[in-house]
Amino acid sequence: MNNLIRRYKDIRNRKRLGNVYDGEYAFVGIGGHSLDNLYPVLGYLNVRLKYICCKSPDKIPVIENKYMGVRATADIGDILGDDNIRGVFVSAAPASHFGIAVEILRSGKSLFIEKPPCASLEELCRLIDMEKMYGSPVVVAGLQKRYSPAVSVLRKKLRGCCKATGYSLKYLTGLYPEGDALTDLFIHPLDLVCFLFGPPSIQGIDIIRSKDGGQTFMLILKHPQVTGMLELSTSYTWADGCETITVNTEKGVFVLTQMRNLVFKPRYGSVFGVPVEKIVRCSPSAVTLFSENGFVPTIANNQLYTHGYFNELKTFVDSVEGRRSENMSGLSSLTDTYRLLGDICRADKRGM
Repeated sequence: MNNLIRRYKDIRNRKRLGNVYDGEYAFVGIGGHSLDNLYPVLGYLNVRLKYICCKSPDKIPVIENKYMGVRATADIGDILGDDNIRGVFVSAAPASHFGIAVEILRSGKSLFIEKPPCASLEELCRLIDMEKMYGSPVVVAGLQKRYSPAVSVLRKKLRGCCKATGYSLKYLTGLYPEGDALTDLFIHPLDLVCFLFGPPSIQGIDIIRSKDGGQTFMLILKHPQVTGMLELSTSYTWADGCETITVNTEKGVFVLTQMRNLVFKPRYGSVFGVPVEKIVRCSPSAVTLFSENGFVPTIANNQLYTHGYFNELKTFVDSVEGRRSENMSGLSSLTDTYRLLGDICRADKRGM
């Protein structure tokens, strides 16, 4: 038995060591999100960054001192003019994403761009047209919840034996004075419900603004087969943020909490319209379909993995290097999300 265990570990380690990427890449942006969430994943995957582009020239020596062997630059032209660069990661100020994306797509290079890739459906359509015009091989938008393993399990269940009949979603956090909460924060839950349930239309909306700058969007969305209720708010707290989606189906209820825990609570049914629970005493039961294991410190139990950052970046690099063709977050797949964002903005301007 010990020999088998050693043999298994040896094969597993050799496979990991042999997983090497050949291409050279560049990164535009050096902000907090990039440093905390994206660079660590690229380092773990051993993706070869040749350039890091920043806005401030005075950061160049600091970057080159921290990332040995990387060339720092304040001119994106250095990257676009280098034929050896196969793909570019972009995670800069959200307002600058569209302009940067236009330049990279025009160069014909593959592009990974953090959310939001642009500010409107019109800009998204322009990026899609440019992607086709200039032949960019791979384009991925950084909506990482699509790559969360818990979301993958839930989506498979909903597309299989469990037909959704309704859902509720809460995305509650603190004040967000540094940007547009709708496109910077709420794009995630709005994209998630489009990804899970298809194109929505707004059946009801109420927008509440608090005196301290908090915003709350109360929405009723109608999808092709299901209706959902959403509360998206920056009037709560960052210290104890909440992200929960509850999906009711014909067979039971799914509850996904913080992308870290997915449980299924089966429905007991009825007899002649009378709930079985009122006839026979039933003990509450729940089946855990996915749960982050806080005891074992492996990559699969790291929040960068459970929240989807690892898989979205790996998917991009694998696609660039021809190891996979699946792309769940190409620009075309964001059309429903951006149409919904536009509908919410128009409703807000009308004072609904």
